[in-house]
Amino acid sequence: MTLFDLVVRSMRKNLKHYYLYFFALILSVVLYFVFASLQHDASVLEQTDTSFKMGSGFKAAGILLLFISGVFLLYANSIFLKRRGREVGLYQLIGLSKFTVTRMLVTENLLLGTGALAIGIGIGMLVSRVFLLLLMKLVGIDGVLNLSFSGAAILQTILVFVALLVLTSLQMAVAVKRSTLLELFKVDQSGERIKKPKTVVSAIFGILGIVLIGFGYWLSGHMLNNLLFFNMIAVLFSVILGTYLLFRVTIGWMLYQIRTSKNGHLGLSNSLSLAPLMHRMKANANSLTIITVLSAMTLTMLAAAYSTFYSSEKETRLAEPFDYMIEGDLPAADQFTKALDHAGIDYRASTIEEIQLDADFEKELNPMLPYTDLQIRIVSERQLSEAGLPIEVNDSNSGVMLDGSIYWLLKSVKVPLNLTLEPEHLNKTISIERFGEGNAFNMIDFTSTLVVNEELFQVIKSEYKTPDESKLNHAIALNLLNEEQFEEATVLYNDIESPGKKSDYYTQYQNTLQSSGMLIFIAGFLGLVFLISTGSILYFKQMTEAEQEKASYTTLRQLGFSVQEIMRGVIKKQVFVFGLPLLIGLVHSIFALKSASFIFMSDVTVPTVIAMSVYIAIYLVFAFLTVGYYRKTIKAAL
Repeated sequence: MTLFDLVVRSMRKNLKHYYLYFFALILSVVLYFVFASLQHDASVLEQTDTSFKMGSGFKAAGILLLFISGVFLLYANSIFLKRRGREVGLYQLIGLSKFTVTRMLVTENLLLGTGALAIGIGIGMLVSRVFLLLLMKLVGIDGVLNLSFSGAAILQTILVFVALLVLTSLQMAVAVKRSTLLELFKVDQSGERIKKPKTVVSAIFGILGIVLIGFGYWLSGHMLNNLLFFNMIAVLFSVILGTYLLFRVTIGWMLYQIRTSKNGHLGLSNSLSLAPLMHRMKANANSLTIITVLSAMTLTMLAAAYSTFYSSEKETRLAEPFDYMIEGDLPAADQFTKALDHAGIDYRASTIEEIQLDADFEKELNPMLPYTDLQIRIVSERQLSEAGLPIEVNDSNSGVMLDGSIYWLLKSVKVPLNLTLEPEHLNKTISIERFGEGNAFNMIDFTSTLVVNEELFQVIKSEYKTPDESKLNHAIALNLLNEEQFEEATVLYNDIESPGKKSDYYTQYQNTLQSSGMLIFIAGFLGLVFLISTGSILYFKQMTEAEQEKASYTTLRQLGFSVQEIMRGVIKKQVFVFGLPLLIGLVHSIFALKSASFIFMSDVTVPTVIAMSVYIAIYLVFAFLTVGYYRKTIKAAL
């Protein structure tokens, strides 16, 4: 029998262990090839280059995808090496040298990787257009694009995954070289000797883990100050360390207390769930911590990306309250309205007077906004309402301030708050009753707007009017009566050359939709790759444990226990292994999204729940696959 025959025979024997790993590897190749294809496709870049740099986004996503795939391959490969330790030991026992065994494993790895690479690129070529159409749908670009198969994308994918295969082959070579026959034949004897935890030390570190997580949660809600960057580092450090201590000490101590309270008489169900967990708690602490933290990061990324896409229309409308606005150039506005009339586009136009003044707050607004003086525009509540933006002002000597660019800082400021207008010859104090969402003007500039009632506006206008009226300006706000004419009207609007300031909703919405669509496209596929990678790792680990515990299942079956009775304990164990990291990761992500909620002006609860529900549903598929593998193992044990 030649070495190649031995490799083929070994691959057939281990096929049932490799199929999910092989599938995950193929999926990684497919998605990386799709990213590379879209990155190098000239027609895609030509269609999207006017609004954002898609090529840069795919390049960054490809690097992150490569990192995720690399970590998964190395981790999965180490699991399979341990699983096949006895097999490797037998090869050496019958006279094969370590070098020959290494050649056999490396050949097997290269055949498996080459097959996955070829299949992945082939599938990638077939489904690239599907991904392209999905991307175009997300970014709101219509039209037919002919995706060409790029030789550069194929070459890039081959080079990347060949490098990963070489890396895993080196990992195999090092593992075989460092292992001894005794270690290889004892690899199935997994588990740790349960030691009585030191009461005081375990209590201190166990409580410390919970305190660190709690501190991270608390700090995530108080991050907005001058130490924002250091606060972010502190949150990550405390939550990650707290999570590790939670798995390594706190949960282990709790399991030991449960065992002690039962005087060691756990019963069948607990013996198959609690006892194996206690025996492997130290070994599993690192992997469960990594999976928990990365699950939290993935959930946060997916929920934030989908929330951005879901709320893009509402967020853009808050930033651009009017369809079109031209400030300080009445001739340009007149030219635009005539163009609309000529094109038969119905609209409603309104003139808004604004007074631009310097103002001074009575106290510091926010630690991240150290200034108390600023320039504001003052407008009438009545004029804004007539233009289509009703803003209610409750008191005759108070106002509502709007500034969408810094609303995330202003919404935490306590009101009422006094604002003093400061021209050179006199001053006037106005009470700020609240800070409103969004802007009162389109994003022409980043000047804050103070909305007051009509009477107070006329008083300010008469008192602060200068001879050259430089502080008094006019803006024309236009809203279309038929939204289907947005594209045509925007073309006319962009043709207007104006020395004044102008901004429109439709252009901003298209830009926001494209950037958020690209973000959710990338986040979705990166999340999918990570989800399959982590789910596969948990599945591989549980497959290994099922094989190691097979002798115990045989004994239980011989004693008369049914498959269903044994499965109750196995299911309890899987609830812990899969459910606890998911639950803790979910809570981590909720607090992470809460701390990042300042980037949204609108409520993102619905998209967050949808994104998390999809993630949980796919994640649980691996739990059901694991339970099914255990059931099959237990049935075959007798």
